[in-house]
Amino acid sequence: MKSRWSDSEARQFCDRYAPRCGDALALRVYTSRLIGAEADLVMHGGGNTSVKVAKENLLGDRLEALCIKGSGWDLDSIEPQGFPAIDLGWLRRLRKLEALSDEEMVNQLRTHLFDAAAPNPSVETLLHAFLPHTFIDHTHADAILALTNQPDGARLIREALGDRVVVVPYVMPGFRLAKLAAEMFEGKPDADGMVLLKHGLFTFAA
Repeated sequence: MKSRWSDSEARQFCDRYAPRCGDALALRVYTSRLIGAEADLVMHGGGNTSVKVAKENLLGDRLEALCIKGSGWDLDSIEPQGFPAIDLGWLRRLRKLEALSDEEMVNQLRTHLFDAAAPNPSVETLLHAFLPHTFIDHTHADAILALTNQPDGARLIREALGDRVVVVPYVMPGFRLAKLAAEMFEGKPDADGMVLLKHGLFTFAA
């Protein structure tokens, strides 16, 4: 796949968006649109991206926040407001729980938004939160699914990508998947990426 990155375009996005949302989120908007423009990576706006930033609350406290693609937004046309910001410190504390229903997970996400009017965060928010990286991309890449949707998908993907990726067995998106993926990444912290069998690919950068 050919890189679509352009230094001049990246600067344009920073000039346009950084004054109100900061450089990191401005670049997250730009790179999300690059991903969204690749039909082989996303279908009908699918996949999600995130960035971890510092935000100030009403009392002037500086808090870590996770800005992640919200429901109703397509990656190829997303704007900064399409990334609802959530209290990252709280999200990380949820990992201590043994179980968390989908309904309560959604409640926890919504009650810890910085803006109550923001769109619903992605169902995979906790997976993004539990990983340590600043920028995280999750795509439903055709090439990955073509291999991992087969009965011997784990073997095929390891043959294709080698031992530099974490291979996570299929689990429905939600709390249980987030905990499992984070635990498996911690067993290989120098991994270049993470493949979720029959689901997609996670890539990340500091």
